[in-house]
Amino acid sequence: MFPWNMFPFGKDMKESMQKMKPEEINNFVQDIIGKIMPGNMQGMMNPQEMFNGFQNTASQQRPVSGVLESTAFETHDYVFVRIPLKNEEWIKMLRLYHTSNQLIIEHIPEHNDSNTITLPAIVKRKGAIANYKDGILEVKIPKNIDMQYSQIDVTEIL
Repeated sequence: MFPWNMFPFGKDMKESMQKMKPEEINNFVQDIIGKIMPGNMQGMMNPQEMFNGFQNTASQQRPVSGVLESTAFETHDYVFVRIPLKNEEWIKMLRLYHTSNQLIIEHIPEHNDSNTITLPAIVKRKGAIANYKDGILEVKIPKNIDMQYSQIDVTEIL
C-alpha cells in the first residue's frame, strides 16, 4: 500500500511550496524517496539519476548506433525519412522495416549492424515506398490518422 499519509496535502501546502527554495524542494523530494524505498533498494538507484529521463529528448533524433545520419519529417499525409548513403553498394545489402513509430535499417554499413530511427508521427502498416537517388535514400510512409482520444476529468485538491 502506498503511504499517502506521508505527503503534506493540506490547505497550507500551496503557500509552503511557494516559499521553499530549490535546495529545500530537492531535500524534501530526497527525504520522501528515502522513506518510500525500502532500505535494501536505496543503494541500487541514485535518486538523481531517476529524473534524467525527463530531460528534453527533442535533440535525440539520431539512430541508435549513430552510424547513419538521417532526417525525419512529416507532411499532412506522409512521414519522410532521408538517409544519405556513403556507398551505393549498400542499396543491395540493406533491409528496411518499420513499426508504427520506428524505421529500422539493417545490414549497413556492416552485415550485423542495425539502425533505428524514431518517426515523428504514427504511420500505417502498408503503403511505404523507398527510393534512392543522388546518394540519398528516401522512405515515404503514409501517416495514420488516429483520432482515438479520451477525456480526462480534472479534480481540484484543496
